[in-house]
Order: sequence, then C-alpha cells, then structure tokens
Amino acid sequence: MMRAYLDQNATTPLRPEARDAMIAAMDLVGNPSSVHSEGRAAKSALEKARQTLASAFGADGAEVVFTSSATEAAALALQGRGIHGSAVEHDAVRAWIDEDLSVAPDGVVSAPSPATSTVQLANSETGVVQSLPQGLAVTDATQAFGKLPVAFNWLGADMAILSAHKLGGPKGIGALVMKRGIDLEARLKGGGQEMGRRAGTENIIGAVGFAAAAEAAQRDIESGVWTKVQKLRDLLESTIESAANETIFVGKGSERLPNTSCFAVPGWKGETQVMQMDLAGYAISAGSACSSGKVKASAVLQAMGYDATTASSAIRVSLGGETTEQDVMGFAEAWLAQWRKYRARAA
Repeated sequence: MMRAYLDQNATTPLRPEARDAMIAAMDLVGNPSSVHSEGRAAKSALEKARQTLASAFGADGAEVVFTSSATEAAALALQGRGIHGSAVEHDAVRAWIDEDLSVAPDGVVSAPSPATSTVQLANSETGVVQSLPQGLAVTDATQAFGKLPVAFNWLGADMAILSAHKLGGPKGIGALVMKRGIDLEARLKGGGQEMGRRAGTENIIGAVGFAAAAEAAQRDIESGVWTKVQKLRDLLESTIESAANETIFVGKGSERLPNTSCFAVPGWKGETQVMQMDLAGYAISAGSACSSGKVKASAVLQAMGYDATTASSAIRVSLGGETTEQDVMGFAEAWLAQWRKYRARAA
C-alpha cells in the first residue's frame, strides 16, 4: 500500500542536507572542550553550526544555546520564573507556567503583561499564528520556524524555543535563543559548555544536522514551497467542506500555518478517525492527547470555547513540502468514505 505522511507537525522527514551534514560530522573524533587539534576541529564544526542556525533564525551566534530538545529549552527558559501563559501552549511549556492568559474563540491569546508572559508563535494543533507583543518574555517558535518568515531580531521576544525535527532536522536536539544580558540559571550543571547555560558534551552531530536543515528550510520559504502547500491545504478543506458541510474547521478565520488543518465532526471520535485513516494509508493525528491510556479532549480546543464532544472529535492534518495533490485528494476521498459510513450509522 502506498502511504502518505500527513502528520508533519508531529515530526518531519529528515532532509538530505541534514543527513549529509550529520554523516560528515560522525568522523569528528574530538571533544569540543579539548584544546588539541581534534578538539578544535570538533569545536569549529559546532560553532559553524551555531552561526548557521542563528543566521537562519535572524539571530546572533552568541544568542543560541543548543539543548537536547525544545522541551529542555522550555524548561531552561521558564522553570521557576513565574511566567504567565495560556492553555493553548504546548505541554512542555504548560508544565512551567501559570495558565491565566485568555484565549479568544479564534485562538488568539491576550498577553497584557508581555514581560512576564509566554505566547507561542504558532499552535501545533490548529496552526493559528499569533501576533506577538513587543517585550514578550518567551515564545515557542518550534512550529513557525521553517514554515514562516521569522527573524528573532524582530519578533520582540527575549527568548525563543526551537526544535530541529520540526523542520527536517534530527530528533534529539533543540535550541533556546536568548538576547544577550539575560541571566538564567543552568539546569544541567557540571561543565561550562554552551556559555555556561547547559553542561554536558555537545551533540555535534545533531547540531550540524539542525543547522543544515534550518538553512534548507529558509531556501524553501524563499522559493515559495509553502505557498504551494497552503494551496493544497485549502484544496483539502474546500473538498471536505463541499461534501460534509457540518465539518468544523478550527481557526479557519485566523492566520494559520500554511500546512495545518484541524477539523472536527462532533461525535466522531478523533482517535477513531486516526485509526481508520492509518488503515487507508494516511498518517494523521488526533486533536486529543493520550495520557496513561486515557484519551482526553483537546485542551487547546476547549480553551478556544469548543465543547468536550467537539474537542474530542478533532483531527489534525499537517502537510509537508513533498506532499502532492494526489496525497491530499486521496486523503479527502478516504476520509469522506469513512464519514459517509459514520453518518449512516448515526442516522
């Protein structure tokens, strides 16, 4: 069976540029902290990757701290700081914040005190893009970076969280980008790596893969790849809406990521749809999260005002640069076939 991977907000295929860079880095035997020739070669590769990533994100190399993931970057930025946020943030952010910021029905977050708040740049479930206030403490840019034109120097946030595997890089590496002069206590202690922000021998292979993927992602933006993807997303939604007009498209009236469609037919469980589409050859995800074997309604959709039934019925289809019209129309046909069966059973 031919399959189509339409779950790219969860993780993306590894870009060839990242793979090639990582393979080359595997031959570097030195520790970046060593002063001999081998160590200096490893350090040079690490710093080149740092500068490449910084340039792709519109930052300075000295502002980039490599971490093991966006989750670790979020903990480094937020833990113990009393930062305010909302229920539409990723769980890695929600773990460290006071969830008291309001969310409008269109998914837009209000942050009246930016200096003590975090607001994600784009939501992973709905794709809703936020207009960030100047002076914001932290933004989670993991979903936006690589899909939208983004530059740290004009975002207006003191810190930004990034993840490599959301833009074609390897899993297991992320970054916290932070303005100079910000004083954060290291969570991992023991060595002076990463400018004293994070102890531990650096993941050079991951760093060079991250940098290569970020550079390639910027080329995709400039060449119009995501404009084409947005047209495919819109084609998917119009095809489904024309046949199943009861479908709710979450965030459709807001600015969204070009690749993301979150929609629901209230009462038709999201996890059921995920399994049905998987059997049909399409990888998607549910708008609900599974914790300890119990499926919960999406906190994001509930924060936007949707009831528990609708929030439990949402699915997310997230496209990639390699997604084709055949993939999109094939999915729409398979989904509509299952929708007709659902309607017949519900009648």
